[in-house]
Amino acid sequence: ESEIAGTVVVQFVVSKVGEIQNAKDVRGIAGGCNEEALRIVNSMPKWNPAMHNGRTVAVTYTLPIKFVL
Repeated sequence: ESEIAGTVVVQFVVSKVGEIQNAKDVRGIAGGCNEEALRIVNSMPKWNPAMHNGRTVAVTYTLPIKFVL
């Protein structure tokens, strides 16, 4: 009905052990899409942590999520 469409950009940190931390919406759209994008990101399973010089490190990711309703 409301024809909401756009991209929500979510930024988060993957910790040294692969957990998602500090998820926040950097750019969003209306209609509850921001909250849904954050819910999805926070419910993701553990990621493989990044490696630098043979050691695991925390990394910040920026993930665009497209919505067409």
